[in-house]
Amino acid sequence: MPWWASWVLTLFGVSSLWMAGAGRWWAWGLCIINECLWIWYAIATHQYGFIVGAIAYGTVNARHLHAGWQAVRAEQRAKIAPSST
Repeated sequence: MPWWASWVLTLFGVSSLWMAGAGRWWAWGLCIINECLWIWYAIATHQYGFIVGAIAYGTVNARHLHAGWQAVRAEQRAKIAPSST
């Protein structure tokens, strides 16, 4: 494993969180991908403690992704539904 791999994963994770914090709901999906990559890194480097953290973060990211998707669907339904006024 190259020495810079953890730096790339960290930059990808921070960038994903930054985009999610800026209101881009789909960025939570990138965060989940990042956690999958951390699990791969943990296995490749025999640092299995990272797996526990990646699962925990991935669970939180999945909840945020689901909530963001639900909000987008609600907005779409509101645009389609006829106005009651």
